[in-house]
Amino acid sequence: MLRTRVITAIVLLAVLVPITLFAPICAFGKLIGFVVVFAAWEWGRLLRLNGAGPVAYAVVTGVALVLNIFLGVRSNTLYQMAAIFWVLAGPYALLRKSTLAAGAWRAFLLFAGIVVFLACWHAVVDARAQGVAFVLSLLLVVWLADIGAYFAGKALGRHKLAPSISPGKTWEGAMGGWLAVIVIGAIAAVTGFYAPTVFTALVGHLGWDRAFVALSVLVAFSVVGDLFESLLKRQAGVKDSSGLLPGHGGVLDRIDALLPILPIALLMLG
Repeated sequence: MLRTRVITAIVLLAVLVPITLFAPICAFGKLIGFVVVFAAWEWGRLLRLNGAGPVAYAVVTGVALVLNIFLGVRSNTLYQMAAIFWVLAGPYALLRKSTLAAGAWRAFLLFAGIVVFLACWHAVVDARAQGVAFVLSLLLVVWLADIGAYFAGKALGRHKLAPSISPGKTWEGAMGGWLAVIVIGAIAAVTGFYAPTVFTALVGHLGWDRAFVALSVLVAFSVVGDLFESLLKRQAGVKDSSGLLPGHGGVLDRIDALLPILPIALLMLG
């Protein structure tokens, strides 16, 4: 299992790193487009679309993305729509533990998923346009939150965050992840290391006090995104969103926490 994870990680890095660092934005956008389409396929599977349903859903998402680009729909509009979904529907589903793959909820989530994925694509491409360090710093928010949560949860975890959805997560782990983001974010903002980054941009745009709140909000919604996908998987009766990435699960398993924070972060800086 470890060998499979390592091989998959090496292959992914060999593809993603050169394109992210050196390719023109057009090529980078195409790569992210493929990621989005595969994520949409997994979203359809988790919502229990039958037969070729997940493939058709992925195709519709891809077509919507292409039309969106050609029609010039404002990315800020998509950010606002995606943010509304994560701020309202995400916590509501988690608190109610709603049956997401049934009835009206499924229809709503199929539509909302397309909006979420389009907003994600625009946010990543817009962030890349501001510089490689900027887009990587957005990813770093999630990575730091995950790493901090893992070690704090292992050492201090006592109180379950959402035991019926993701039993391994604790409040202590979540606080550890938040602290890691705040500390590294503050250091990055003070030093201006590889600026512009999301940390320097938030401080410059909002000031230190509101930047602190903004980073805290991003960490909170990274947890919401993670738990929301966990709820989808639990109700679909699967461990991973797919087996597309051997040893790592699926695409959604890797980007679930990014789906909320990408549009929200770009809205904060709009």
